[in-house]
Amino acid sequence: MSGITRRLTVSELSQRILDMAKTGVYRESLFETFQPVATKQQISQAIRHAKQFGLHSVAKLRDPELGTYYQLDQVKFNSLQHSLQTVVPLAKEDGLQRMTEAIVTIRLMLTVAAGSAIALLAMGVFCLLTQNSSTGWGLITGAVSGAAIWALQKALAKKIM
Repeated sequence: MSGITRRLTVSELSQRILDMAKTGVYRESLFETFQPVATKQQISQAIRHAKQFGLHSVAKLRDPELGTYYQLDQVKFNSLQHSLQTVVPLAKEDGLQRMTEAIVTIRLMLTVAAGSAIALLAMGVFCLLTQNSSTGWGLITGAVSGAAIWALQKALAKKIM
C-alpha cells in the first residue's frame, strides 16, 4: 500500500490474533503489532471476539509489563471449525466471518423463540381474564411449548456459543 495503511475489521483482527495465539502472545504485543491498522478499542473487541473461537488466557504466564498471555485452544478452535463446516457449506469467504454470522443467527433464533413464548403467555393470561378460558388455555399451552423449544435450542446452542 502507499503511505496510507488500511484499517482492519474486527473479524480480520480476530483471525490474525488467533493465528498469533497458536504459538502464544502477550496482550501488549497485540496492541503494538496492530496499532498501525486498528484502534486500541478495536483490538480489545477483536480479542473478545477471538475468545469465542478458543483464545484463552494463561494466568501463570501473566507479565506485569506485557499483560495477559494468550494461547489458542486448538481443540475448541478445530471443533468450532468442524461444526461450522458441517452446517454451512464451504465458501470462499472468511471462516471466522461465517462463524460470527452463525452465532448471530443462533442468538436471533433464541430471542424469537423466547419472545414468542412470552407473547403467547401474555395473550393467554389476557384471554383468561376476559372470560375466554378455552382460548386462554390454548395460548398458555402454546406458550409452554414455545418455552420448551426455547430451552432445547438454548441447550444445543450452548455448545457453540
